[in-house]
Amino acid sequence: MAAHPETSTTAGPARRTFLKTIGVSAAGLAGVPLLAACTGGSGPSAGGSESSGLSFGSGSSDEVPKKAYEAVTDAFTQKTGKTVRTNVVPHNDFQNKINSYLQGSPDDAFTWFAGYRMQFYASKGLLAPVDDVWAKIGGNFSDALKKASTGPDGKMYFVPNYNYPWGFFYRKSVWASKGYEVPETFDALKTLAAKMKADGIIPIGFADKDGWPAMGTFDYINMRLNGYQFHVDLCAHKESWDQKKVTDVFDTWSALLPFQDPAALGQTWQDAARALAAKKTGMYLLGSFVTQQFTDPAVLKDIDFFAFPEIATEGRDAVEAPIDGLLLSTKGGGNAAAHQFMEYIGTPEGQDTYASVDASNIATAKGADTSKFTPLNKKCADTIAQAKSISQFFDRDALPAMANNVMIPALQTFLKNGKMDVKNLEAQAKSLYAAQ
Repeated sequence: MAAHPETSTTAGPARRTFLKTIGVSAAGLAGVPLLAACTGGSGPSAGGSESSGLSFGSGSSDEVPKKAYEAVTDAFTQKTGKTVRTNVVPHNDFQNKINSYLQGSPDDAFTWFAGYRMQFYASKGLLAPVDDVWAKIGGNFSDALKKASTGPDGKMYFVPNYNYPWGFFYRKSVWASKGYEVPETFDALKTLAAKMKADGIIPIGFADKDGWPAMGTFDYINMRLNGYQFHVDLCAHKESWDQKKVTDVFDTWSALLPFQDPAALGQTWQDAARALAAKKTGMYLLGSFVTQQFTDPAVLKDIDFFAFPEIATEGRDAVEAPIDGLLLSTKGGGNAAAHQFMEYIGTPEGQDTYASVDASNIATAKGADTSKFTPLNKKCADTIAQAKSISQFFDRDALPAMANNVMIPALQTFLKNGKMDVKNLEAQAKSLYAAQ
């Protein structure tokens, strides 16, 4: 959401996430205005002293996830008698101002995601550990999910709620009428795109007004060419940007540029989802949360997806499947009800409650109900389960400033002119990572 992602370089994420003007120093952390409540609920509270309930900060402001978390908080209150005061904030504001939010008067619990950015705030002392919660819910999660929830100090900070695979989504009826077949290789993908273009369809739906969606294409081509470990090492700057492996990613991607929606830089991911629903585009690479936009049951039933095709010897053993869930602020760490709420979201019951409203994602807890899975849900879940490696997303796996201040403008420039200065990427990366 976040993918969890608004002009090209000045606004933050709408579904996925990254942070505007985030620094890695104390000065950088202090330089953002305080986060204010914008929709639903009251403003952020001190939270830690509440005995009969808790405050919950949510960046899930799109209609479907917003209602899903309402269902969760209502069920939690009914089960425990603890009240939840929810503060729903538009995605951009929540993500862009998270630094000052956590240092000011944050809610007890709040929505966030696994990966480097959870660890970043844990290392800054802005999160409360929840080892007590994991002592109760640990058996509900795989070792991979436990690892993704662990801070740099070895303590547990994150409770996963769901994750979602990225892949190409398409309308089955369009493909059936045109005789299109799922491409197994990158060459087949290019051939299919050329056929779609000849048929008068925009082959690849694309939207990068928000800045983050293009990172998904970069991540997949990188992992398909160079492997999952290279993706992780590049994000951590253990690999340099000014090498042939990185140049090869952009050279490979350039073959798709003529087939991507030329209006991409002026569109949000929601705009591109509507274009797919309207049969204006042939396929669309995004996370499965894209299905939140398909409110017509007939359209939703017509949606299918396939994993990003094989390019080189790395095959398709890695999948981009970011993990979303909850964290506790340091103030929330002193609130027993907040710990109880974290425990609830880490149970099959809590995740089933969420999924009863938002079926676009895949619950992470073992024992969560899969009986109501649609064929699309099942395919999404199987794609994640069969993957040898699961990446988060560039904006979650990399240094925040690298993702937001460097990659957004670089990728948007690439989408405009097909050129990428990898030496400049490396120079900026060296400077940013050295400041850690």
